[in-house]
This record gives sequence, C-alpha cells and structure tokens, in this order.
Amino acid sequence: MPRYSLGLALVLPALTIIVLFFIVPLTASVIGAFRIGDGFGIGNFEKAFSLYTADIIFSLAVVALSTLLIGLFSIAIGGYLVLGENPRAVAILRWLYRWPLFIPFIVVGQILRTFLAKNGLMNNILVGAGILTPLQTTGLLDWRGIVIAFVWKQTPFVALLVSGAMASIDRGTIEAARNLGASRFRILWEIIVPQVRGTLSVGLILSFVTMMSVLSVPLMINAQSPTMITADIAFRINSYGDYGVANALGFISLILTSCVAWIYMRQAVKERM
Repeated sequence: MPRYSLGLALVLPALTIIVLFFIVPLTASVIGAFRIGDGFGIGNFEKAFSLYTADIIFSLAVVALSTLLIGLFSIAIGGYLVLGENPRAVAILRWLYRWPLFIPFIVVGQILRTFLAKNGLMNNILVGAGILTPLQTTGLLDWRGIVIAFVWKQTPFVALLVSGAMASIDRGTIEAARNLGASRFRILWEIIVPQVRGTLSVGLILSFVTMMSVLSVPLMINAQSPTMITADIAFRINSYGDYGVANALGFISLILTSCVAWIYMRQAVKERM
C-alpha cells in the first residue's frame, strides 16, 4: 500500500468521528441560528440580545472572574509545590489538590448546593462554632456559588499543568535568585511564572471554554436571574422548543470562546517569531 494511502487509512477513523460528531452538528447549529422560517436573517440574534443581554454579560463576568481566580490559585499551588520547604506539607498538598479532578460538574453542583445554602453545612458549622447566629446566616446560592464551584473544580486541572511546568524549570536560576537574597514570592512572580506563562495560558483557556459550556452548576446553584447562557439555551428548548434562539445563544457563546482562543494564538505566534 502506498505511504499516502496508508497514512490516510490510519487517520480516517479519527477524521470521520470529528466530522460526524463535531463539524456536522456545529454547522447545523450555525445555520439554525440564522434560519427564520423558510429563509435566513438575524431575527434570532435580535431576540436573543433583547431577552438575554444581561445573562450574556453575567456569563462572561462570572467565567472571567473564575478564570482569574483559577490562575491565581494554580500559581500559588504550583509555587508552593516547587518552592515549599516543608516536605510533609508539600506531600499533603500534592495529595489533596487533585481530588476535584475526578468529580463531575453535576456532583459539584449538588455538593456545593448542600454546602452553601442558608441552612447548609457551612452555616451550620459557623453557627455551631459561635461565629454566627442563625439570623446572621446567608446563603451563597447566586453568582458567588457559581464562582466557587468553577474555581474549586477547575483549579486542580490548571494547577496540575502549571506545577508540572514549574517542576521542569532549571533549578539553577531559582538557586541563584535565592543566593542573591530574593524572597520566595519574588522568585515565583519574576522568575518562575514568566517561564510557565504558555502552559498557564493553555490551562486557563481550556478552563474558560469548559466553564462556558457547563449547564448543571448554574441550574443547581443559581435559580434566579441573571443566569448563565447554558441555562437560557436549555430553557428556550425545553419550554418553547425555540431552537432558533437557542442556536443563536450557542453561536454567541462560541464567538466569546473563540475570541479568547484567538488572543492566545496571536500571543503564541508573536512569541515564536
């Protein structure tokens, strides 16, 4: 068999899956976003923006804040794993921080709904410890709960990538900075973080895209308006069978995530030139 034909045969199954389960549904969704009756237009987008502009802004703000916090916590975890001087604390942290990786988002939503409710576990602990009274307790089942859920779930993923990249850095630069009297914080931000910026960007972009697509967390934690775009898409389909507006909201979400990916790709191209 010619080499070209052999290579094509090897990649054909993967290409078939990509076309059938990604390209075709994506194309159908984009076409459906512009379809109005028997023709095409932007009516679905006009209706989507008139009804859900606040939700679009809310989704972008929640995901952006979560991404920022994920980046900060991931740097802190990776930095302590690399620069920590207490072997036992490093071992415990390395063992604990990965747990949320294996928990599905729907389970995360249920766990935090039980934990963050007004009569949930967190407030019961605070009341039992005498820190708050029952009348002072308040629930976090709003945008704050969504942010907590996203950060708790996605931080281990990014921290795993970042800590691996930090561990591969030449220790000579770190030891040289220590010999010159640099603090661990300065070593982390001025020496280590710039060298793992690419890995950190990849992890945060993947987390941003993942969080924009999550449905279970906003449905279970934030049962009020404004809410996430994914909840609006489910509502338009389940309540009205309005696939046009649902596809338009999906297309808007795709544009938002594509902008983030484009920013990263542009930065990566500049670094390679």
